[in-house]
Amino acid sequence: MNLVCFTEERSAKEMLRIVLPKILPNNSLHSIFSFEGKSDLDRQIKKKLKNYNLPGARFLILRDQDSAICTDIKQQLLDKVNESGKKDVSIVRIACHELENFYLGDLLAVKQAFNKILPSSQTSKKFRNADNLANAKQELQRITNKEYQPISGSKAIAPHLKLDDSNTSTSFNALLSGVKKLCTIQP
Repeated sequence: MNLVCFTEERSAKEMLRIVLPKILPNNSLHSIFSFEGKSDLDRQIKKKLKNYNLPGARFLILRDQDSAICTDIKQQLLDKVNESGKKDVSIVRIACHELENFYLGDLLAVKQAFNKILPSSQTSKKFRNADNLANAKQELQRITNKEYQPISGSKAIAPHLKLDDSNTSTSFNALLSGVKKLCTIQP
């Protein structure tokens, strides 16, 4: 099985590069392509999917919600997937609100990555449901004393992320379960 991933930005690519080998079956291969932001991904994804003709390939599209409506973004991307002819072997996952929410769903991973004593705990109201934070990138910069930067931060945090359902980011858990389910689809 070959999993082909499309992300809106390089920081998501770096996270997937570390996480995927830990959750994919042993005989799986993966390729990750990042775009130059959500507009670039939205504009090119249908063509990229349509032109990717490796037998047995499965496809993951990962994009941030930001301030848009999650279900609208997902439907627009699913429409492009359907038009590409890759409907049965593709999943779309939306990071609610942004990739950094995944990281704030596992504060222990942030603590380990930056060797910091964090001012809050996972059980505090703010981090109990990490997807509710609308300013996750700024929050990560605040709790790491501005050490967090998207690409280097993804490389630092991703190795420490727990890959069970203990992450308080529901969208991160949906990403993991979606990838695992995608791997079980028969060609």
